[in-house]
Amino acid sequence: MATNLQSIKADRPNIITSQIEGIKFYRRMDTQSVVAQMIAGKYVFVEEYYSNGLQVLAELKKNLSEKFNDKSFQGQRDYRTAFRKASHRLLIKVKDNKLDVKKAPNIGWLESLYPEVTEFYISFPEVQGMNSSWQWHEKGLEIKTLNLNIHPYYGTYFPTRFDHLKLFDKWLKKYDGPKDNAIDIGVGSGILTYQLIQNGFENVYATDTNKNAIIGVYKDSRRLNFQKKITLNHCDLFGDFDRKVDVIVFNPPWLLAKHNLEEGIDKAMYYEKDLFPRFFEEAKKYLKEDGKLVLIFSNLAQEVDNQSTHPIIEELQKNNRFRKDLHLRREVRASSRRTQRTDSRETEKVELWVLAHKKEK
Repeated sequence: MATNLQSIKADRPNIITSQIEGIKFYRRMDTQSVVAQMIAGKYVFVEEYYSNGLQVLAELKKNLSEKFNDKSFQGQRDYRTAFRKASHRLLIKVKDNKLDVKKAPNIGWLESLYPEVTEFYISFPEVQGMNSSWQWHEKGLEIKTLNLNIHPYYGTYFPTRFDHLKLFDKWLKKYDGPKDNAIDIGVGSGILTYQLIQNGFENVYATDTNKNAIIGVYKDSRRLNFQKKITLNHCDLFGDFDRKVDVIVFNPPWLLAKHNLEEGIDKAMYYEKDLFPRFFEEAKKYLKEDGKLVLIFSNLAQEVDNQSTHPIIEELQKNNRFRKDLHLRREVRASSRRTQRTDSRETEKVELWVLAHKKEK
């Protein structure tokens, strides 16, 4: 089922196992003063109650919101960068796979990701992320286009809006070509691979640069009994694949990175400048003569910055590799009915592009 799974160890948040100096924060302390010291570079330890950490982060948000009041896309990115830098100095102790404070959530990832460590410090925001991830993993996420639930693994991207999945489902229902083999580049939480299998594809070769995605799909596909039709590989793009396929599916990141990317979910959100040229060059080699190249994308980058180029349109205009067979668009609904969308995403549309080899004249 997987070409190199035995050698894969999950990515996990960094921890501190040595003694470090810092401020111990208790409920009745001056939160403003503690936050000011944290911004200046001091470590702060959450003591007594889990909610004390929430109290410090609330004050940090208030402090930085006053300094970073630019509501533009870039302004909010600058705010998030400053918040991330300061908030990761807020630490909480883990002992015997449990948070060492009162009224703390039980997070199963602490045991499965750190089986060899009995006591350590970890940043409070990382704990919040792990807690949220664990809740989704335990509860599961309903995917209506699949009529089943997935259980996302820690550090793996999963959708909270499903318009792009509906576009892909619409295309799959009408696709009448061969279904022997397909490739899913960037498998993530496995949804597109599962859609391919449910629509009759016999074999799906699925890759991802995120080790946690490969581990997660390995576990979830066994639960769903899809494992016999999936070959997983932790690699960049096509890896060492050695044959041509009927369909290549790629749901790439939708925003061009303007910062150094971190492993994991960051690379599911942002792409480096050379990603699409490399992808199209390799896809040309692996797509059968009458095969289909399916890309799921968005116009978000152009809505955020009207000077931004569209990498798929750029490929079709500048290179002589592929032609457009189909282009579908769909408005994006807010992830919650209560969400009031007043930013660039209000006019966002998801897109499905179907390309084929350009026929020689």
